[in-house]
Amino acid sequence: MGHEAGLRVVKEEDAKELLEIYRPYVEKTVISFEYETPSLEEFAGRIRRTLKKYPYLAAERNGEILGYAYTSPFVGRIAYQYSAETTIYLREDQKRNGLGKRLYQALEEISRLQNLTNLYACIGYPETEDEYLTKNSAQFHAHMGYRMIGEFRQCGYKFGRWYHMVWMEKQIAEHGEKPEPVRWFPELAKEELAVLGL
Repeated sequence: MGHEAGLRVVKEEDAKELLEIYRPYVEKTVISFEYETPSLEEFAGRIRRTLKKYPYLAAERNGEILGYAYTSPFVGRIAYQYSAETTIYLREDQKRNGLGKRLYQALEEISRLQNLTNLYACIGYPETEDEYLTKNSAQFHAHMGYRMIGEFRQCGYKFGRWYHMVWMEKQIAEHGEKPEPVRWFPELAKEELAVLGL
């Protein structure tokens, strides 16, 4: 697979296809802590809000979206502006083929162009792996250079069971005394994104 899939910026019209990728994570797993799949309108709104400041990327092959990833505000107060939270979902039949790595590498490159320094992942984490949740996501992030920085114990309740949540962190740039201003995603030049194949 790998080389055949291209990356591109998500459009609001992609919401229906992305929602179908996301749906099983809500309905069959604890990877998402949501109980109900959002409506198409709600999901499209999430895409729209994200793209105002952050990248939202899709991996696509032959016109089919295979997975998506985006960053979003970390916590939300202004002092946190140099950090962002990462999110990734792959279509159920697209795992363990390098697609997640490519999406995350592109997000990292864009985050550097934005002058961000830290990326964070909030991950559901089981005490004991079960049919709803494994440690795969934490293992993927560790493989991508994230380190475990915090564990919130039994803070999520879904499918009649309690689950932990962990935060993982990756520093992607130096912390200067006077960092360059954050550049929001729409401010990045087409030429800069073209270098990343977007």
